[in-house]
Amino acid sequence: MINFVNVSKRYPETGDVLRNVSFHLQRGEMAFLTGHSGAGKSTLLRLISVTERCSRGQILVDEQDLSSAKDSQVPYIRRKMGFIYQDYKLLQDRTVFDNVALPLVIAGYSHHEVTRRVRASLDKVSLNGKEKKYPFALSGGEQQRVGIARAVVNKPPIIIADEPTGNLDPALSAEIMTLFEQFQQVGVTILIASHDISLITKLNHRVLKLDHGQLVAE
Repeated sequence: MINFVNVSKRYPETGDVLRNVSFHLQRGEMAFLTGHSGAGKSTLLRLISVTERCSRGQILVDEQDLSSAKDSQVPYIRRKMGFIYQDYKLLQDRTVFDNVALPLVIAGYSHHEVTRRVRASLDKVSLNGKEKKYPFALSGGEQQRVGIARAVVNKPPIIIADEPTGNLDPALSAEIMTLFEQFQQVGVTILIASHDISLITKLNHRVLKLDHGQLVAE
């Protein structure tokens, strides 16, 4: 589902941020991406989302070569992915419903289908009855659940999460990881960048460790 083959990313001002990274995540696999600050975790995620392009090597997502994808293909590639962030990235002046609905509205779904899918997604993350509230009225854990509902509302086969529990306490972090595992159990491929080693070690999933841009351990 996600395949990196000798991937490097070079910036003119800093040199190689990623160097010859190779790994393969199977369909329905859940894995953690760890490493020190500046190890290259966020850069690697940006390459998967085609926010940036690799300098060398090959990246395949669902058998599509991102290295040679045209700019016009990028929006369609991203529709296969749901993105979750540490700082939630919710629209504070829009309701929970509107935040979750956004990917469907962009994709041109009908009002009826948008309503059906948004309610189903909110049900999955235990936010029934919250659709008319605004993000600023929710707790941090609830806001992250809204972000997760938004990420899965169009049923993507891949979820990419960048430090999704970074602002949450241990109990809420464990709840969020349980949600990820539930999605994995229905065949979603999940890659989570995290520095929370104590949480990762409690979960029986593959760990990819970056050190100064190189994949040093699994």
